[in-house]
Amino acid sequence: MTAGRAPGAERPPGAGADVRDRGAVTVEAALALGTLVVFLALALGALAAVTDSLRCVDAARELARFAARGEPERGRAVAARLAPADARFDLTHDGDTVSVEVSAVLLSPLPLRIGGRAVAAVEPGAEPGPEPGGDLP
Repeated sequence: MTAGRAPGAERPPGAGADVRDRGAVTVEAALALGTLVVFLALALGALAAVTDSLRCVDAARELARFAARGEPERGRAVAARLAPADARFDLTHDGDTVSVEVSAVLLSPLPLRIGGRAVAAVEPGAEPGPEPGGDLP
């Protein structure tokens, strides 16, 4: 017998905590699982943002290179394949340089605008494309 306890009030061997604590582990596991799902969704959204940002940079580089050689329409076709869906292309030239900016809206839990920019020197004898300040749809 244990000191301070009434006879027959002893817990059977292996008895756990109080009856009120029975569902605590289940609740804690559910909260941890929910947090893990939110964290995973944010991580996948960040990965998609980085991937689409790199695609915008690649598309801008290719369009700038083709436009500097005098083939802006061919460059736009290549850039459209490389860029995320519904990307916007802005091609401008100023004297001896061509500047391209590609931007897109990332469809994720948070609407983010991402983009990439590239500049290339116009090759001698090449017509880089639209008038200075021009825009390709």
